[in-house]
Amino acid sequence: MVIDSFLNTLESIETITDSQQVAKLSQDYHTFSPVLVPQLAGKVGDIVVRPANEEEVIKVAAACAKYRIPITVRGAGTGNYGQCVPLHGGVILDMTKMQNILWVKPGVARVEAGVKLAALDKKAREIGWEMRMSPSTYRTATIAGFVAGGSGGIGSIQYGLLGDRGNLLALKVVTVEDTPRVIELRGDDVQKVNHAWGINGIITEVEIPLGAAYPWAEVIVTFADFLTAAKFGQSLAQADGMIKKLITIFASPIPQYFHPLQSYIPEGTHPAFLLVAEPSLELLPGLVQQYGGQITYQKPAQEVGKGLNLAEFTWNHTTLHARNVDPNITYLQSIIPPEKGLQLVEHLYHHFGDEVMMHLEFIRMNGAVVPAALQLVRYTTAARLNEIIRYHEDQGVFIANPHTYIIEDGGRKVIDPEQLKFKELVDPYGLMNPGKSKLLAHK
Repeated sequence: MVIDSFLNTLESIETITDSQQVAKLSQDYHTFSPVLVPQLAGKVGDIVVRPANEEEVIKVAAACAKYRIPITVRGAGTGNYGQCVPLHGGVILDMTKMQNILWVKPGVARVEAGVKLAALDKKAREIGWEMRMSPSTYRTATIAGFVAGGSGGIGSIQYGLLGDRGNLLALKVVTVEDTPRVIELRGDDVQKVNHAWGINGIITEVEIPLGAAYPWAEVIVTFADFLTAAKFGQSLAQADGMIKKLITIFASPIPQYFHPLQSYIPEGTHPAFLLVAEPSLELLPGLVQQYGGQITYQKPAQEVGKGLNLAEFTWNHTTLHARNVDPNITYLQSIIPPEKGLQLVEHLYHHFGDEVMMHLEFIRMNGAVVPAALQLVRYTTAARLNEIIRYHEDQGVFIANPHTYIIEDGGRKVIDPEQLKFKELVDPYGLMNPGKSKLLAHK
Protein backbone atom coordinates (compact mmCIF):
# COMPACT_ATOMS: atom_id res chain seq x y z
CA MET A 1 0.00 0.00 0.00
CA VAL A 2 1.08 3.58 -0.68
CA ILE A 3 0.65 4.59 2.98
CA ASP A 4 2.94 1.73 4.06
CA SER A 5 5.62 2.89 1.62
CA PHE A 6 5.11 6.45 2.81
CA LEU A 7 5.49 5.37 6.45
CA ASN A 8 8.77 3.64 5.71
CA THR A 9 10.28 6.92 4.54
CA LEU A 10 9.47 8.80 7.76
CA GLU A 11 11.93 6.99 10.05
CA SER A 12 11.69 8.48 13.55
CA ILE A 13 8.97 11.10 12.88
CA GLU A 14 5.92 10.64 15.15
CA THR A 15 2.95 9.08 13.38
CA ILE A 16 -0.54 8.11 14.53
CA THR A 17 -2.44 5.34 12.78
CA ASP A 18 -5.07 4.49 15.39
CA SER A 19 -8.35 5.05 13.54
CA GLN A 20 -10.12 6.77 16.44
CA GLN A 21 -7.25 9.20 16.99
CA VAL A 22 -6.94 9.88 13.27
CA ALA A 23 -10.68 10.56 13.04
CA LYS A 24 -10.50 12.94 16.01
CA LEU A 25 -7.59 14.85 14.48
CA SER A 26 -9.44 15.09 11.16
CA GLN A 27 -12.08 17.38 12.71
CA ASP A 28 -12.53 21.00 13.71
CA TYR A 29 -15.48 23.07 14.95
CA HIS A 30 -17.39 22.94 11.67
CA THR A 31 -20.01 21.26 13.85
CA PHE A 32 -21.20 24.82 14.62
CA SER A 33 -22.80 24.62 11.15
CA PRO A 34 -25.72 22.22 10.59
CA VAL A 35 -25.05 22.63 6.86
CA LEU A 36 -21.43 21.47 7.05
CA VAL A 37 -22.01 18.51 9.37
CA PRO A 38 -23.61 16.22 6.75
CA GLN A 39 -21.31 17.50 3.98
CA LEU A 40 -18.16 16.61 5.93
CA ALA A 41 -19.44 13.46 7.62
CA GLY A 42 -16.96 10.60 7.34
CA LYS A 43 -14.17 12.78 5.94
CA VAL A 44 -11.04 11.56 7.68
CA GLY A 45 -7.35 11.25 6.97
CA ASP A 46 -5.44 7.99 6.61
CA ILE A 47 -2.64 8.89 9.00
CA VAL A 48 -1.52 11.71 11.30
CA VAL A 49 2.10 12.88 11.23
CA ARG A 50 3.54 15.16 13.94
CA PRO A 51 6.83 16.74 12.89
CA ALA A 52 9.01 18.16 15.64
CA ASN A 53 11.00 20.58 13.48
CA GLU A 54 11.36 22.02 9.99
CA GLU A 55 13.66 19.23 8.86
CA GLU A 56 10.93 16.68 9.60
CA VAL A 57 8.36 18.85 7.80
CA ILE A 58 10.59 18.78 4.70
CA LYS A 59 10.81 14.97 4.86
CA VAL A 60 7.01 14.65 5.10
CA ALA A 61 6.48 17.11 2.23
CA ALA A 62 8.92 15.20 0.02
CA ALA A 63 7.26 11.87 0.81
CA CYS A 64 3.78 13.26 0.08
CA ALA A 65 5.02 14.62 -3.25
CA LYS A 66 6.72 11.34 -4.12
CA TYR A 67 3.64 9.21 -3.41
CA ARG A 68 1.08 11.89 -4.44
CA ILE A 69 -0.61 11.76 -1.05
CA PRO A 70 -2.93 14.67 -0.10
CA ILE A 71 -1.75 16.67 2.89
CA THR A 72 -3.94 18.68 5.26
CA VAL A 73 -2.12 20.91 7.73
CA ARG A 74 -3.60 21.18 11.22
CA GLY A 75 -2.99 23.35 14.26
CA ALA A 76 -5.28 23.00 17.27
CA GLY A 77 -8.39 22.43 15.14
CA THR A 78 -10.23 25.46 16.58
CA GLY A 79 -11.46 26.67 13.16
CA ASN A 80 -15.12 26.61 12.21
CA TYR A 81 -15.37 25.97 8.49
CA GLY A 82 -13.86 22.54 7.96
CA GLN A 83 -10.52 24.10 6.98
CA CYS A 84 -8.58 21.19 8.43
CA VAL A 85 -11.06 18.44 7.53
CA PRO A 86 -9.48 16.35 4.74
CA LEU A 87 -11.84 15.86 1.81
CA HIS A 88 -9.64 13.24 0.15
CA GLY A 89 -7.99 11.38 3.02
CA GLY A 90 -4.21 11.32 3.06
CA VAL A 91 -1.91 12.84 5.69
CA ILE A 92 -3.01 15.07 8.53
CA LEU A 93 0.08 17.15 9.31
CA ASP A 94 -0.28 18.09 12.97
CA MET A 95 2.05 21.04 13.68
CA THR A 96 1.46 21.28 17.43
CA LYS A 97 4.89 19.89 18.43
CA MET A 98 6.67 22.86 16.85
CA GLN A 99 6.37 25.14 19.89
CA ASN A 100 9.63 27.08 19.99
CA ILE A 101 9.38 30.80 20.62
CA LEU A 102 12.43 31.73 18.54
CA TRP A 103 12.75 35.29 19.83
CA VAL A 104 10.77 38.17 21.26
CA LYS A 105 12.02 41.74 20.90
CA PRO A 106 10.33 45.09 21.60
CA GLY A 107 7.45 45.26 19.14
CA VAL A 108 8.06 41.99 17.28
CA ALA A 109 8.24 38.21 17.80
CA ARG A 110 9.19 35.18 15.75
CA VAL A 111 7.81 31.75 16.59
CA GLU A 112 7.32 28.26 15.21
CA ALA A 113 3.97 27.30 13.73
CA GLY A 114 2.63 25.32 16.69
CA VAL A 115 3.15 27.97 19.36
CA LYS A 116 -0.06 28.64 21.27
CA LEU A 117 -1.22 32.25 21.25
CA ALA A 118 -1.50 32.39 25.05
CA ALA A 119 2.07 31.14 25.42
CA LEU A 120 3.39 33.81 23.06
CA ASP A 121 1.36 36.47 24.85
CA LYS A 122 2.77 35.42 28.22
CA LYS A 123 6.35 35.52 26.90
CA ALA A 124 5.88 38.91 25.22
CA ARG A 125 4.44 40.41 28.41
CA GLU A 126 7.71 39.70 30.19
CA ILE A 127 9.19 42.62 28.25
CA GLY A 128 6.05 44.82 28.21
CA TRP A 129 4.47 43.72 24.92
CA GLU A 130 1.58 41.48 23.87
CA MET A 131 -0.15 40.04 20.82
CA ARG A 132 -2.09 42.68 18.93
CA MET A 133 -5.11 40.43 18.44
CA SER A 134 -6.27 36.90 19.06
CA PRO A 135 -9.41 34.78 18.68
CA SER A 136 -11.48 33.77 21.70
CA THR A 137 -9.74 30.37 21.43
CA TYR A 138 -6.38 31.97 22.32
CA ARG A 139 -5.63 29.43 25.06
CA THR A 140 -5.51 26.52 22.61
CA ALA A 141 -5.18 28.05 19.11
CA THR A 142 -1.78 27.99 17.37
CA ILE A 143 -0.20 30.94 15.60
CA ALA A 144 -0.02 29.33 12.15
CA GLY A 145 -3.60 28.08 12.49
CA PHE A 146 -4.68 31.63 13.27
CA VAL A 147 -2.84 32.93 10.20
CA ALA A 148 -4.23 30.22 7.91
CA GLY A 149 -7.83 30.30 9.12
CA GLY A 150 -8.42 33.35 11.33
CA SER A 151 -9.15 36.97 10.55
CA GLY A 152 -9.18 39.03 13.75
CA GLY A 153 -10.57 39.01 17.24
CA ILE A 154 -9.87 40.43 20.67
CA GLY A 155 -7.73 43.47 19.92
CA SER A 156 -9.21 44.21 16.48
CA ILE A 157 -10.90 47.34 17.86
CA GLN A 158 -7.39 48.76 18.24
CA TYR A 159 -5.43 47.13 15.40
CA GLY A 160 -7.88 46.07 12.71
CA LEU A 161 -7.80 42.64 11.11
CA LEU A 162 -5.03 40.11 10.64
CA GLY A 163 -5.01 40.70 6.88
CA ASP A 164 -4.41 44.46 7.26
CA ARG A 165 -1.02 45.67 6.11
CA GLY A 166 1.43 45.50 9.00
CA ASN A 167 -0.31 42.90 11.18
CA LEU A 168 1.79 40.05 9.77
CA LEU A 169 5.48 40.63 9.07
CA ALA A 170 6.89 37.38 7.71
CA LEU A 171 6.13 33.72 7.10
CA LYS A 172 8.36 30.77 6.36
CA VAL A 173 6.76 28.02 4.31
CA VAL A 174 7.84 24.60 3.05
CA THR A 175 6.75 23.64 -0.48
CA VAL A 176 5.25 20.26 -1.37
CA GLU A 177 7.52 19.22 -4.23
CA ASP A 178 9.84 16.31 -5.01
CA THR A 179 12.62 18.43 -3.51
CA PRO A 180 10.83 20.77 -1.07
CA ARG A 181 12.07 24.33 -0.74
CA VAL A 182 11.92 26.64 2.25
CA ILE A 183 10.60 30.07 1.25
CA GLU A 184 10.62 33.21 3.38
CA LEU A 185 7.83 35.68 2.61
CA ARG A 186 8.13 39.21 3.97
CA GLY A 187 6.09 42.39 3.79
CA ASP A 188 3.12 42.35 1.41
CA ASP A 189 4.19 38.92 0.11
CA VAL A 190 2.77 37.32 3.27
CA GLN A 191 -0.70 37.79 1.72
CA LYS A 192 0.12 34.94 -0.67
CA VAL A 193 -0.40 32.58 2.27
CA ASN A 194 -2.47 34.58 4.79
CA HIS A 195 -5.97 33.14 5.33
CA ALA A 196 -5.56 30.54 2.57
CA TRP A 197 -6.67 27.54 4.66
CA GLY A 198 -3.39 25.68 4.21
CA ILE A 199 -3.52 25.29 0.43
CA ASN A 200 -0.38 27.38 -0.20
CA GLY A 201 2.56 25.76 1.54
CA ILE A 202 3.26 24.47 5.04
CA ILE A 203 3.80 27.39 7.43
CA THR A 204 6.71 26.59 9.75
CA GLU A 205 7.49 30.01 11.23
CA VAL A 206 5.59 33.26 11.76
CA GLU A 207 6.90 36.73 12.55
CA ILE A 208 4.34 39.17 13.93
CA PRO A 209 4.33 42.69 15.32
CA LEU A 210 3.38 43.12 18.96
CA GLY A 211 1.38 45.82 20.72
CA ALA A 212 2.21 47.61 23.94
CA ALA A 213 0.92 45.58 26.88
CA TYR A 214 -1.63 47.33 29.09
CA PRO A 215 -3.20 46.20 32.34
CA TRP A 216 -6.64 45.20 31.03
CA ALA A 217 -9.70 45.41 33.28
CA GLU A 218 -12.88 43.46 32.57
CA VAL A 219 -16.20 45.30 32.73
CA ILE A 220 -19.85 44.40 32.13
CA VAL A 221 -22.28 47.27 31.50
CA THR A 222 -26.00 46.57 31.10
CA PHE A 223 -28.65 48.62 29.27
CA ALA A 224 -32.42 48.49 29.16
CA ASP A 225 -32.43 48.90 25.37
CA PHE A 226 -30.31 47.09 22.75
CA LEU A 227 -29.84 50.06 20.43
CA THR A 228 -28.67 52.20 23.34
CA ALA A 229 -26.12 49.49 24.18
CA ALA A 230 -24.95 49.50 20.56
CA LYS A 231 -24.65 53.30 20.52
CA PHE A 232 -22.62 53.14 23.72
CA GLY A 233 -20.34 50.57 22.10
CA GLN A 234 -19.87 52.78 19.06
CA SER A 235 -19.08 55.83 21.21
CA LEU A 236 -16.52 53.92 23.25
CA ALA A 237 -15.00 52.52 20.05
CA GLN A 238 -14.67 56.02 18.62
CA ALA A 239 -13.12 57.46 21.79
CA ASP A 240 -9.58 57.28 20.48
CA GLY A 241 -8.08 58.53 23.73
CA MET A 242 -9.45 55.52 25.60
CA ILE A 243 -7.46 52.34 25.16
CA LYS A 244 -9.60 49.23 24.75
CA LYS A 245 -9.17 45.68 23.55
CA LEU A 246 -12.73 44.41 23.38
CA ILE A 247 -16.19 45.94 22.88
CA THR A 248 -18.88 43.28 22.61
CA ILE A 249 -22.62 44.03 22.61
CA PHE A 250 -25.28 41.35 23.13
CA ALA A 251 -28.99 41.60 22.52
CA SER A 252 -31.21 39.86 25.03
CA PRO A 253 -31.86 36.91 25.25
CA ILE A 254 -28.24 35.91 24.42
CA PRO A 255 -27.06 36.35 28.06
CA GLN A 256 -29.30 33.42 29.07
CA TYR A 257 -26.58 31.19 27.61
CA PHE A 258 -23.90 32.61 29.93
CA HIS A 259 -24.79 30.71 33.09
CA PRO A 260 -21.73 31.74 35.14
CA LEU A 261 -22.40 35.44 34.43
CA GLN A 262 -26.17 35.63 34.83
CA SER A 263 -26.06 37.23 38.27
CA TYR A 264 -24.39 40.27 36.66
CA ILE A 265 -26.92 40.60 33.82
CA PRO A 266 -30.50 41.28 34.93
CA GLU A 267 -33.05 39.44 32.82
CA GLY A 268 -34.11 41.36 29.73
CA THR A 269 -31.09 43.69 29.75
CA HIS A 270 -28.57 44.04 26.94
CA PRO A 271 -24.94 43.89 28.11
CA ALA A 272 -21.65 45.25 26.84
CA PHE A 273 -18.58 43.14 27.64
CA LEU A 274 -15.43 45.26 27.71
CA LEU A 275 -11.69 44.98 28.09
CA VAL A 276 -10.43 48.47 28.90
CA ALA A 277 -6.93 49.57 29.87
CA GLU A 278 -6.89 50.54 33.54
CA PRO A 279 -5.57 54.08 32.83
CA SER A 280 -8.76 54.66 30.78
CA LEU A 281 -11.16 53.23 33.37
CA GLU A 282 -11.64 56.56 35.11
CA LEU A 283 -13.34 57.90 31.98
CA LEU A 284 -15.73 54.98 31.62
CA PRO A 285 -18.44 55.80 34.25
CA GLY A 286 -19.15 59.16 32.63
CA LEU A 287 -19.74 57.53 29.23
CA VAL A 288 -21.85 54.78 30.82
CA GLN A 289 -23.97 57.43 32.57
CA GLN A 290 -24.41 59.32 29.31
CA TYR A 291 -26.15 56.27 27.83
CA GLY A 292 -28.07 55.28 30.95
CA GLY A 293 -26.13 52.07 31.55
CA GLN A 294 -25.18 50.27 34.75
CA ILE A 295 -21.75 48.82 35.53
CA THR A 296 -22.60 45.46 37.08
CA TYR A 297 -19.22 43.72 37.01
CA GLN A 298 -15.63 44.92 37.13
CA LYS A 299 -12.46 42.89 37.57
CA PRO A 300 -9.10 44.65 37.99
CA ALA A 301 -6.24 43.72 35.71
CA GLN A 302 -4.31 41.82 38.38
CA GLU A 303 -7.28 39.45 38.76
CA VAL A 304 -7.91 38.93 35.04
CA GLY A 305 -6.97 35.40 34.03
CA LYS A 306 -8.07 33.98 37.39
CA GLY A 307 -11.40 32.22 37.27
CA LEU A 308 -13.76 33.37 34.52
CA ASN A 309 -12.33 35.19 31.52
CA LEU A 310 -14.84 37.62 30.04
CA ALA A 311 -13.14 37.35 26.63
CA GLU A 312 -14.11 33.68 26.51
CA PHE A 313 -17.76 34.63 26.22
CA THR A 314 -17.16 36.83 23.17
CA TRP A 315 -16.43 36.39 19.47
CA ASN A 316 -17.18 32.78 18.53
CA HIS A 317 -17.08 31.54 22.11
CA THR A 318 -20.53 33.13 22.29
CA THR A 319 -21.73 30.55 19.77
CA LEU A 320 -20.03 27.77 21.74
CA HIS A 321 -21.83 28.73 24.98
CA ALA A 322 -25.18 29.05 23.19
CA ARG A 323 -24.82 25.67 21.47
CA ASN A 324 -23.95 24.01 24.76
CA VAL A 325 -27.45 24.98 25.89
CA ASP A 326 -29.30 24.67 22.56
CA PRO A 327 -27.57 22.65 19.81
CA ASN A 328 -30.07 23.98 17.24
CA ILE A 329 -28.37 27.37 17.35
CA THR A 330 -25.91 28.31 14.64
CA TYR A 331 -24.42 31.64 13.61
CA LEU A 332 -23.47 34.16 10.93
CA GLN A 333 -20.38 36.30 10.48
CA SER A 334 -21.12 39.77 9.18
CA ILE A 335 -19.61 43.18 8.64
CA ILE A 336 -22.07 46.05 8.64
CA PRO A 337 -21.07 48.71 6.08
CA PRO A 338 -19.89 51.80 8.02
CA GLU A 339 -22.04 54.16 5.98
CA LYS A 340 -25.17 52.30 7.19
CA GLY A 341 -23.84 51.42 10.64
CA LEU A 342 -26.22 51.22 13.56
CA GLN A 343 -29.22 52.27 11.47
CA LEU A 344 -28.92 48.98 9.59
CA VAL A 345 -28.20 47.10 12.83
CA GLU A 346 -31.48 48.47 14.21
CA HIS A 347 -33.38 47.40 11.09
CA LEU A 348 -32.00 43.85 11.21
CA TYR A 349 -32.61 43.61 14.95
CA HIS A 350 -36.31 44.40 14.53
CA HIS A 351 -36.73 42.53 11.23
CA PHE A 352 -35.60 39.14 12.52
CA GLY A 353 -36.39 39.39 16.22
CA ASP A 354 -35.21 36.41 18.24
CA GLU A 355 -34.70 34.25 15.14
CA VAL A 356 -31.41 36.11 14.54
CA MET A 357 -30.07 37.35 17.87
CA MET A 358 -27.73 40.31 17.52
CA HIS A 359 -24.14 39.98 18.73
CA LEU A 360 -21.85 42.86 17.79
CA GLU A 361 -18.06 43.03 17.93
CA PHE A 362 -16.67 46.48 17.21
CA ILE A 363 -13.53 46.48 15.07
CA ARG A 364 -11.46 48.92 13.04
CA MET A 365 -11.46 48.64 9.25
CA ASN A 366 -9.64 51.07 6.96
CA GLY A 367 -9.34 53.53 9.82
CA ALA A 368 -13.05 53.51 10.68
CA VAL A 369 -14.99 51.92 13.53
CA VAL A 370 -17.23 49.19 12.15
CA PRO A 371 -19.83 46.99 13.86
CA ALA A 372 -19.00 43.41 12.92
CA ALA A 373 -21.55 40.81 13.96
CA LEU A 374 -21.61 37.14 14.90
CA GLN A 375 -25.37 36.79 15.08
CA LEU A 376 -26.86 33.69 16.69
CA VAL A 377 -29.44 32.02 14.45
CA ARG A 378 -32.21 29.68 15.56
CA TYR A 379 -31.72 27.11 12.81
CA THR A 380 -34.70 25.47 11.12
CA THR A 381 -33.71 24.55 7.55
CA ALA A 382 -30.83 25.19 5.16
CA ALA A 383 -33.25 26.99 2.85
CA ARG A 384 -34.29 29.40 5.61
CA LEU A 385 -30.66 29.97 6.57
CA ASN A 386 -29.88 30.91 2.97
CA GLU A 387 -32.88 33.28 2.95
CA ILE A 388 -31.51 34.99 6.06
CA ILE A 389 -28.05 35.31 4.45
CA ARG A 390 -29.53 36.68 1.21
CA TYR A 391 -31.61 39.25 3.10
CA HIS A 392 -28.51 40.52 4.89
CA GLU A 393 -26.58 40.72 1.61
CA ASP A 394 -29.47 42.54 -0.07
CA GLN A 395 -29.20 45.18 2.68
CA GLY A 396 -25.48 45.64 1.93
CA VAL A 397 -24.12 43.46 4.74
CA PHE A 398 -20.93 41.54 3.95
CA ILE A 399 -21.42 37.92 5.02
CA ALA A 400 -18.36 35.73 5.55
CA ASN A 401 -20.41 32.58 5.22
CA PRO A 402 -19.42 30.05 7.91
CA HIS A 403 -21.61 27.37 6.30
CA THR A 404 -19.27 26.44 3.45
CA TYR A 405 -15.86 24.77 3.26
CA ILE A 406 -15.07 26.47 -0.09
CA ILE A 407 -12.72 29.45 0.27
CA GLU A 408 -14.45 31.55 -2.39
CA ASP A 409 -17.95 30.96 -0.98
CA GLY A 410 -16.91 31.99 2.53
CA GLY A 411 -15.25 35.30 3.26
CA ARG A 412 -13.23 35.70 0.08
CA LYS A 413 -15.91 35.47 -2.66
CA VAL A 414 -12.99 35.16 -5.13
CA ILE A 415 -9.58 33.62 -4.64
CA ASP A 416 -6.67 36.04 -4.76
CA PRO A 417 -4.82 35.64 -8.11
CA GLU A 418 -1.51 36.09 -6.27
CA GLN A 419 -2.44 33.21 -3.98
CA LEU A 420 -3.32 31.10 -7.01
CA LYS A 421 0.05 31.80 -8.66
CA PHE A 422 1.86 31.00 -5.43
CA LYS A 423 -0.18 27.80 -5.08
CA GLU A 424 1.00 26.61 -8.49
CA LEU A 425 4.59 27.38 -7.51
CA VAL A 426 4.64 25.62 -4.13
CA ASP A 427 2.16 22.78 -4.72
CA PRO A 428 2.57 21.63 -8.33
CA TYR A 429 0.72 18.34 -7.74
CA GLY A 430 -2.27 19.96 -6.02
CA LEU A 431 -1.82 17.92 -2.85
CA MET A 432 -2.43 20.62 -0.23
CA ASN A 433 -5.93 20.56 1.27
CA PRO A 434 -7.51 19.61 -2.07
CA GLY A 435 -11.16 20.39 -2.70
CA LYS A 436 -11.31 23.64 -0.70
CA SER A 437 -11.33 25.94 -3.76
CA LYS A 438 -13.77 25.85 -6.68
CA LEU A 439 -11.26 27.45 -9.03
CA LEU A 440 -8.55 24.94 -8.21
CA ALA A 441 -10.98 22.07 -8.66
CA HIS A 442 -11.40 23.04 -12.31
CA LYS A 443 -7.73 23.48 -13.08
